[in-house]
Amino acid sequence: MIYQFISPDIWKKKVMIRFIFSIFTLLSFQSTIAQNLETKINMVPSNWNYSKEATFEKFDNRETVLLNNGRITVKNHKFENGIIEVDVLANGSRSFAGITFRKQNENMEEVYMRLHKSNQVDAVQYTPIFNNESNWQLYKEYQALVSFKKIGWNNLRVEVKNKVADVFVNGKKILTINELKTNQDRGEIGLFALFSNRFSNFKITTTNLLEQKIVDNDISTNSSIINKWLVTKSKLYNEEKFNYKSLYNEDYVEIKTERSGLLPISKHIKKSSSGNFEQNKEEYVITQKNIHVDSDQIKLFSFDYSDKIIVYLNGSPIFKGNNAFRSKGLQYQGHIDINSNKLYLNLKKGNNTLHCIIIDKANGWGLIGKLD
Repeated sequence: MIYQFISPDIWKKKVMIRFIFSIFTLLSFQSTIAQNLETKINMVPSNWNYSKEATFEKFDNRETVLLNNGRITVKNHKFENGIIEVDVLANGSRSFAGITFRKQNENMEEVYMRLHKSNQVDAVQYTPIFNNESNWQLYKEYQALVSFKKIGWNNLRVEVKNKVADVFVNGKKILTINELKTNQDRGEIGLFALFSNRFSNFKITTTNLLEQKIVDNDISTNSSIINKWLVTKSKLYNEEKFNYKSLYNEDYVEIKTERSGLLPISKHIKKSSSGNFEQNKEEYVITQKNIHVDSDQIKLFSFDYSDKIIVYLNGSPIFKGNNAFRSKGLQYQGHIDINSNKLYLNLKKGNNTLHCIIIDKANGWGLIGKLD
């Protein structure tokens, strides 16, 4: 048997190293627990940023807030990743009730229940809010059929993981948002109601995920999709006074589309009238696409838009359309699809210019197109 002699100094150093390692491990574990701690935000005025749209009161043996046409946010709280949930009182009247998160000024993510739409395909919707404008018409893939409780409370839960969010209603997963549309990875958190809804039991659980900076979507690899447009500033629209001769005299800036080819105009252009849904005034931008061909030819332009459009080719009008919410009936939503409209463009040899006048009131200001 061989005995190894360890000096007292070395032994003390080893003990100290093990002690420090144990403390570090314990602190790391406690930090992880702290960052995953569920926090209940009581429905009392001192916890919320609000104005006259909110009334805090006891109801059904709960602390509640009755929210009428507006948004409120939690005081002194910034949210990045985690779980947000709230109970909403059953409501058969036309109303919208939801959660906003990563709010920075007038831009945010929003998920809401349309409680009067129980058992319909658009009972729950997601929309990014750009410059105080909802954009649900542009993202028809992010809605879901849900059967709401007619009595009692419906629970809405959103689990946010970097650019992805899963949505649950009454414990059942009903929707995955695989690409949150703002470029914000952190911001305020709160509640949203259109018309009147009562909320209770608001909870936040933060999660410790690896940092992942949210960036603009990659450009489409489909060469036929138009992935850049020249766009003007927004102006109030008056059909009688609109001067088509100004098409070539405007100041334009180049804007990239999302990977799908969608140009969400409100994300880049701020209106003078926003946030009032169909009570907004109509505003317009002019978009421009330069097309160069080596010989006279015909190209197929497939496109869609919201709300209205006038298309010009080389200064001549060739199409006018209206795709606004309820423009073709009470149930017409005005969603957009790149294959909804088709025009054959008679292009001359050399440079050609395609202009699209995009006119909008609310619910999604957008353009999408491709050239085949």
